[in-house]
Amino acid sequence: MKQLKPPCVLKQLFSFWQSFLAAIVFYTCLPLPRMQQLRFDRIARFAPVMGLLVGVLLAGADWSLQLLRMPVLPRSAFLIALWIFLTGGLHFDGAMDAADGLAVLDRDRRLQVMQDSRSGAFGVMAAIVIFSLKTFALSEISSFRGLGLMLAAGWGRWGQVMAIALYPYLKPEGKGAFHKEHLHWPGDILGGFWLLIGTSLLPRLLWGEKWAVAGGVAIAGFVLAIAVGYWFYRQFGGHTGDTYGAIVEWTEAFYLVFLTLLF
Repeated sequence: MKQLKPPCVLKQLFSFWQSFLAAIVFYTCLPLPRMQQLRFDRIARFAPVMGLLVGVLLAGADWSLQLLRMPVLPRSAFLIALWIFLTGGLHFDGAMDAADGLAVLDRDRRLQVMQDSRSGAFGVMAAIVIFSLKTFALSEISSFRGLGLMLAAGWGRWGQVMAIALYPYLKPEGKGAFHKEHLHWPGDILGGFWLLIGTSLLPRLLWGEKWAVAGGVAIAGFVLAIAVGYWFYRQFGGHTGDTYGAIVEWTEAFYLVFLTLLF
């Protein structure tokens, strides 16, 4: 078997690092120093990792606010607002545009409506519903809140990656087309999947919870991520950058609602 020479290995590691930093720039608003030669071509493989990263930051904020004795409902609302801020509203905006598109009965006109930069009534209603679902669901989760935030953000983005891999992209000139072009199947899918499965097992491994809890959070994340992406595919006949964002937001919301049954 051909072995990689050290210079080749270093080159691949540097390329991997460039792509990872590019994913942070694309998927979050975290401040990074200005850098040259970032590689955006394969950043979709890091989407679940970015979700876990955002979840860790939200968990830290939740812990800090709890120390300040902030009541759980306003604390949860603040965390959801911070969630939107950390991602620059990237997925939230997509969910609003997708809702405006779904309001049009003529499927052929949906993409045209979604291209309008103005938010319609259905987009605003979708934003209110998503924000409310997340806030009230999170306020009812009394334990493992940080882990729930991490997994919600992680599975939401893994569902996005699955949609990129499985379904056609409807706008070849769209901003999300490069994700489809450069995604490597199945490696870019399985990496995030196993990372999320491992994270889902933490309640069992670290705190001795029942296997049903660990299995439940893993199965629910997998099923919701697949189901939400498939539902949007059925409505549009494919996906756009906006529906990718909608997958993230609705999967996160439904996942937090499910966690109220477990935690």
